[in-house]
Amino acid sequence: MTSENTVTGADVRERVRSHLPAFSPAERRVADVFLADPLGVIDLSVTQLAARAGSSPASVVRMCTSIGLRGFQDLKTRVALAHVPAAPVDALVAGEPQDAHRATVAVLRDTAAALESAAAVLDPAAVNDLVDGLLAARRIQLGAVGTSAPVAADAAYRLTTLGLDATFVTDVHAQHVSARMLGPGAVFLAVSHTGSTFETLAAARAAKAAGARVYVITSFASSPLTEIADVAIVAGSAETKVRVEALTSRLVHLTVLDAIFLVLKQRVAGAEEHLQATSEVLTEHRF
Repeated sequence: MTSENTVTGADVRERVRSHLPAFSPAERRVADVFLADPLGVIDLSVTQLAARAGSSPASVVRMCTSIGLRGFQDLKTRVALAHVPAAPVDALVAGEPQDAHRATVAVLRDTAAALESAAAVLDPAAVNDLVDGLLAARRIQLGAVGTSAPVAADAAYRLTTLGLDATFVTDVHAQHVSARMLGPGAVFLAVSHTGSTFETLAAARAAKAAGARVYVITSFASSPLTEIADVAIVAGSAETKVRVEALTSRLVHLTVLDAIFLVLKQRVAGAEEHLQATSEVLTEHRF
């Protein structure tokens, strides 16, 4: 197998093409879809690409690993980076102050557009089901990794200030073990942009097997995570050619959770008392 370090964004398309004879039929169908529109694949989840190719998510991953990549997300990242326009990046790095200003305004407007888009397509039933589920849960565990982890940590903290039993641990092994211990009456709330992160998916499956309800906040309607979720809130934005970590989606997810917090604040019994206690504690840490 080719080392992943030898596969650059610039040659990943050629690498896929050159391996066509070695692919299984299912992997070949995935490769054909990718080669037909490499940039279009950036905006797909692994499940969506598999469906478009008449294949399976496992075949997508195998196609990627067989050419030396870590997986589908690695392929998308390398393709995106290979198509970053040079001029905008140069302007961000070494441009005049007004160029940086224009870039900042563009990013802010892009984020505002993502929030508007999320508001337009948000499923009311899913949001209401999530709120009802959190209210009824005897215990709530947040699950996330990478850049979604701070979003989950913030949500767990804010739910705690309402008096709810909410936790988030950063270690993925601890997440997995804790999820397996949840049981009926508990909720596992996963935050994941792609819905196809191994660690978050493993913890969600463990929670499901233990009898807990699984709720998901994600950017893609079709993914391995949404397939097992009891409720999925789809709100986010696709990766762009420049911002491959899709940080805009994190802001969308954070905003959705903020809205849910405000609703829960009105409906959780004793919430005001818990928030007052939180305020008193925080006062001790401020001048």
